[in-house]
Amino acid sequence: MQALGRLAQVCRWLRRFTNCDLLWRRIARASLNSGFTRLGTDLMASVPVKERVKVSQNWRLGRCRQGILLKWKCSQMPWMQLEGDSLYISQANFILAYQFRPDGASLNRRPLGVFAGHDEDVCHFVLANSHIISAGGDGKIGVHKIHSTFTVKYSAHEQEVNCVDCKGGIIVSGSRDRTAKVWPLASGRLGQCLHTIQTEDRVWSIAISPLHR
Repeated sequence: MQALGRLAQVCRWLRRFTNCDLLWRRIARASLNSGFTRLGTDLMASVPVKERVKVSQNWRLGRCRQGILLKWKCSQMPWMQLEGDSLYISQANFILAYQFRPDGASLNRRPLGVFAGHDEDVCHFVLANSHIISAGGDGKIGVHKIHSTFTVKYSAHEQEVNCVDCKGGIIVSGSRDRTAKVWPLASGRLGQCLHTIQTEDRVWSIAISPLHR
C-alpha cells in the first residue's frame, strides 16, 4: 500500500497507473468494508478500489473529520443512511431526508423530504429500489417511495419490528415476537407474508445475502 502511494507521487503517468483497480484488489479484499465478499465478488463496482481502501484505512485507524451536522434538544440514537448527496435520519416516528451543501461538510437545515406513517418510533429503515422500507415500534412495516408521496404501511408482527432489509424485490423483517418474515416489494402484493421463520429469541438484526441466495 505504501509503495503504491509513493509511486503515485513520482509523475502523472505513474499516478494514473497506480489508480488501476487491479493493483488494489488484493489489498482491498483484506481490508474492512471494502465491498468484496469472501468469494471475491465486487459489490461496489462503481467506486474505485483505491478510494475504498483509503476509506477502510481511515475507519481502521480512526481518522475522521469531526463536526456537528445536526443537533436535537432530546437525547436519542437515530438510525441513518447516506445515499448520494442526501442523509436520511429517523427521528421519533418519521424519517427525514437532508441534502448536503456543495462543500460536502454541512447539511441544509430544512429537510428535503419527510416520510411518516408509523404510530410509534422508527426502529430501523433501509433504502432500496427508490423506496424507503421502515420498521416501526408499532409492529408495522412502512413502504415509502422516495420521489413521491406514496406511502403504505401494514401489520407485520405482533410486537415491534426491530430490523428490516430489502434486496431484489424481497423484504425481510425481524421482530421482538421471535419471528423473521419474508415479504414481496411488488405494489400489488404488499403485506402478503411469503415465509415465516420461528426463532428461539428476539430478532435484533437481519440481512439478505448480497448474492440473493
